Amino acid sequence: MTHAAGEPAIETSGLVKVFGETRAVDGIDLVVPAGTVYGVLGPNGAGKTTAVRMLATLTRPDGGEARVFGHDVVREADTVRSRVSLTGQYASVDEDLSGQENLVLLGRLLGHRNAAARDRAAQLLAAFGLTEAARRQVKNYSGGMRRRLDIAASILNTPDLLFLDEPTTGLDPRSRNQVWDIVRAIVAQGTTVLLTTQYLDEADQLASRIAVIDHGRVIAEGTKGELKASVGVGAVHLRLRDAGQRPAAAEVLERTLSAAVQLEPDPVALTARLSSEAHDGAADRASRALAELSRAGITVDTFSLGQPSLDEVFLALTDRTATEEAA
Repeated sequence: MTHAAGEPAIETSGLVKVFGETRAVDGIDLVVPAGTVYGVLGPNGAGKTTAVRMLATLTRPDGGEARVFGHDVVREADTVRSRVSLTGQYASVDEDLSGQENLVLLGRLLGHRNAAARDRAAQLLAAFGLTEAARRQVKNYSGGMRRRLDIAASILNTPDLLFLDEPTTGLDPRSRNQVWDIVRAIVAQGTTVLLTTQYLDEADQLASRIAVIDHGRVIAEGTKGELKASVGVGAVHLRLRDAGQRPAAAEVLERTLSAAVQLEPDPVALTARLSSEAHDGAADRASRALAELSRAGITVDTFSLGQPSLDEVFLALTDRTATEEAA
């Protein structure tokens, strides 16, 4: 790695991309620290892939600036390409070749001599748990095996920055966990990873900082803790013994917690979300609420106070944005 100490891996200012009348990316500002996993979270059509394509020099921006390790993605595109690698949403390997043949071919295209390409292919196949399938055609691989091979192809030459665009879409839980382990190992060796995903648990597992993108804009950015704190300090979750007591329980919670109560699909479940203003004494408030429920003769089977999930953060942020735009 040759980047300067403290230099961000990615820095963008007002990045814009327009397709006809659609502003797919509408003024994105990002700073991605080197040596980390940076998550870009958003729904389909949010602008995540378009932003990645601009940063990887595959698409020219229509406005703003973007730098990768200090190099402008337009004026110094060749230098940027020499330092990055991209794994897109769909497998880019040749399905008629074996896993080994794919990696050796790509190694040769990257300038390795035949023996060196074979050695590197063998190393990656072993590291990604694909040695036994090395001579099988890729079309006979499972989805998880293809994805691992695709990431292996992206790091034949170890990049300073790896773009992973929704790398686990469609994978089963076991394959997703295998890909997550690979990402952690790549970062441990010094590579920066920019990860786009629709899976909130994936961002929660891997990313040290997260940008939430919607309608081509960054609507929130920060650590997982900062994002969770931005929409509230926690939520009280209850399950009652008797569904008929739920209206009375909701009234008690609203009064004692000064919080809106959500009736869950489960007829005995309720959730009360505490505002950030209620941070001090949140546990005391929750304890008082439980005592008030008991005094009211309401039987509670389970009661918990926890931090908002990243799912709740995402829904709160996107709902808030929609409300503001409608207004």
